[in-house]
Amino acid sequence: MTLPLQGIKIIDFTHVQAGPACTQLLAWFGADVIKVERPGSGDVTRTQLRDIPDVDALYFTMLNSNKRSLTLDTKKPEGKKILEQLIRESDVLVENFGPGALDRMGFSWERINELNPKMIVASVKGFSDGHHYEDLKVYENVAQCAGGAASTTGFWDGPPTVSAAALGDSNTGMHLAIGILTAIIGRQQTGKGQKVAVSMQDAVLNLCRVKLRDQQRLDRLGFLEEYPQYPHGEFSDVVPRGGNAGGGGQPGWVLKCKGWETDPNAYIYFTIQGHAWEPICKALGKPEWISDPNYSTAKHASRISSISSRPSRNGWPTRPSTKPWISCASRYSVLAGTVDEGDCQ
Repeated sequence: MTLPLQGIKIIDFTHVQAGPACTQLLAWFGADVIKVERPGSGDVTRTQLRDIPDVDALYFTMLNSNKRSLTLDTKKPEGKKILEQLIRESDVLVENFGPGALDRMGFSWERINELNPKMIVASVKGFSDGHHYEDLKVYENVAQCAGGAASTTGFWDGPPTVSAAALGDSNTGMHLAIGILTAIIGRQQTGKGQKVAVSMQDAVLNLCRVKLRDQQRLDRLGFLEEYPQYPHGEFSDVVPRGGNAGGGGQPGWVLKCKGWETDPNAYIYFTIQGHAWEPICKALGKPEWISDPNYSTAKHASRISSISSRPSRNGWPTRPSTKPWISCASRYSVLAGTVDEGDCQ
């Protein structure tokens, strides 16, 4: 089967994760990707986090499959000559060097365009050209903080946290791949190459668009009713963190565990007015809680009240509700019940 990028040749001057994630995707689509590495050591991820001695680390192999590699010293005349020949016969050059590194090699955009007017030069940088931090090097955590993702992650009574998913690295690589593919289509129409650049900050910010939506709504309304702070909590002038609350009508807290009916160690999250009751299950864990689905919890209202004042990162219900309630038996097993208005204090 012919792959869609077959016949496209890419010089891959990227390393670590953001750039290699991009070029790997293009290689999967059929492009001939030639990874240019540093003589003597290669990509730093060849040895980072290695779990088997004397072989390439999984960190390297998982991001560089379907590529060919060569080492090249562009500081030497022979290396420069080889790179010039590669540029003449290739379609795309991808790099995620520190700011200005390609220019210092003697391969500015102007020089590359002179060698091959059809060349597409694609770059990953921490911040966009013209940004007051454009000269800074950036890594995953910085990108998540600068792009706003960290401010959206975590529970409302705790600090911002970064995501373990590669929102700064691999996400930026995906954005760059889209830019490269668009530039290839543009070249088919104009016959000319162009520069493509994606900053890690911008790529992260793009994933935060729904929070930007919420910020605009908060500026107008002063509250956000789908967040757990509503209606009795306080809102500041910025969108709060919401834990696992989905919002937008999505049951973000409802996470059923398979086998909860029979497994005494299983339990589920359930929602009353946007609050998770799992902390109550964990706090009580009493064997005397019964499994009668018609059982009223009113007689245990005082017990609920007594534990509801304990600090919890998931929050506690603050107004009456007639929604179904999940009570608890020993070791967090989940039993069905109903809740009366007086039960939520």
